[in-house]
Amino acid sequence: MTTDAKTIVDFQGAPLNEFQCHLDADRTIDSNPLHTIQSFFVNPEGNLTGGVWESTPGKWEAFTDRDEFCYLIEGHVVLTNKDGHAQTFKTGDAFLIPNGFEGTWEVVETTKKH
Repeated sequence: MTTDAKTIVDFQGAPLNEFQCHLDADRTIDSNPLHTIQSFFVNPEGNLTGGVWESTPGKWEAFTDRDEFCYLIEGHVVLTNKDGHAQTFKTGDAFLIPNGFEGTWEVVETTKKH
């Protein structure tokens, strides 16, 4: 489902779609984190989305097929690239994960992000 390009998207309103899921077992390294995803915007091409993502603690193999901008509304995460360089982000931090990133996501405490 896409969003009308002429409508301002209010992230405080009702999402277009909301669901919960666990990652595939072959990607999970530690725990079995539950992800809650609320989609508020998807452009017609499907390559730009906006929403809210929340995860309980856990660690998994990360991958991305697009550039991903993140702003942490609450929580604490550690992203580690395949070379072992770890970066820690907490509530109020913003970062960008480039398309093609390889490494791990670790949610240290339940985290919510845009």
